[in-house]
Amino acid sequence: MTAQAAQGKTQGNKAPGGKPPKKKPGPAVKRTGSSWVFPVVIIAVVLVGVIAVVVARSGGSDGGSGGGGGSKNAVEVSAEVSVDGASLPAFNATATKDAAIGLTAPTIGSVDFDGNNVQVGGATGSPYAVVFLAHWCPHCQAEVPRLVSLAKNGQIEGVDVTAVATGTSNQAPNYPPSAWLAREEWPFGAMVDTATATASGAYGLSSYPFIVFVDANGKVAGRTSGEIEAADLQKIFKALAAGETLPIPTAGASSSR
Repeated sequence: MTAQAAQGKTQGNKAPGGKPPKKKPGPAVKRTGSSWVFPVVIIAVVLVGVIAVVVARSGGSDGGSGGGGGSKNAVEVSAEVSVDGASLPAFNATATKDAAIGLTAPTIGSVDFDGNNVQVGGATGSPYAVVFLAHWCPHCQAEVPRLVSLAKNGQIEGVDVTAVATGTSNQAPNYPPSAWLAREEWPFGAMVDTATATASGAYGLSSYPFIVFVDANGKVAGRTSGEIEAADLQKIFKALAAGETLPIPTAGASSSR
């Protein structure tokens, strides 16, 4: 081949202007692999975060407390309460002496907020107090933090305490009582009363809050109705633990039954 022919062949492979021709695009290549995984993971993480926020804002399923606490399946009103022993006379805040003092505290049996069997009353070998509370009662709402504070400061040592949630109604404020006591960090046991207040009736409740103090022999040492200041409560618990006469103060502000 002559030099002139070779030069002509070389120039024939170039586009005008001396530049090589552009290559035609080949067929599209279908990508495989897991390029979709990353976006899906991101979406899943976001969804989990949203669910966590919703659960946190709703307070979860269980508040947790000494008596159960705040669960959606909590027992707020008992179908039945057993009473073993004679009921105490109704409390009379204006009487010179409480007619129940010296009488045996009846034994009442019910369940706690978790549905577990609970019993209180009679002779237990140690002094105890039964605290009757209504979730809607503002004076009960004021009294509970005082009792919680005394317990945290070790000022109820030697005395067992059990709350009885009574007067319960899902139509009244601050319902349910299980969630309320959980929020207050109630450190003691608790039981629920019937819709007809069987337990509180057996102990002679006339208004809320109502506390019955019982000695180690199961005898009523004193009862209080209405709000009791922390200093007075401390004196009562100290005397009860020591087996002394209780310094019961004048009845405080209360809510009618």
